[in-house]
Amino acid sequence: MDGGLHKIRRDFSRAESCASLTGMTLQQFRDSLGANAPSADLGLALAGLWWDAKGDWTKAHESAQQDEGQAGSWVHAYLHRKEGDASNASYWYSRAGRRPSSAALDDEWTEIATALLAGLPQTH
Repeated sequence: MDGGLHKIRRDFSRAESCASLTGMTLQQFRDSLGANAPSADLGLALAGLWWDAKGDWTKAHESAQQDEGQAGSWVHAYLHRKEGDASNASYWYSRAGRRPSSAALDDEWTEIATALLAGLPQTH
């Protein structure tokens, strides 16, 4: 098995099985999408992913942009990739210390959410 895929699956399992700094598993995060707004205890990067999953790219972008750390930059990169702006996405992947993703968008969303829920630092 590819080492990167193995790491993603391990991170996914960790986020699924234990509470994180947010006190939330990936499934609980997904379940929270039924609410009108993200939980106040989510960091800005996770809030960006939350708004993205709700279909509000503008609010997602605003949230991600407020987190100037690696977490916000990663979500920011994903959002620009999703809108088709590869050049801007590449810049933000670089700021996040990551290579541009070639994964399906849904898979990248899950990868980012899993990492953030597992404790990748983000701004509140």
